[in-house]
Amino acid sequence: MKVVEDHVEVTETEASSGVKGHNVRYVLAFSLIAAIVVLSLAWIVPALLK
Repeated sequence: MKVVEDHVEVTETEASSGVKGHNVRYVLAFSLIAAIVVLSLAWIVPALLK
């Protein structure tokens, strides 16, 4: 961070307050697949038991 005349300039990392990445796409994909499996089982199992 540096002060230039009457304003402050920050880097992209400083502006986003964090680090990009961390394999978020894999967490989202796994969560989506897990939700589909759980909801499908919640719908299919009771239908089979009738």
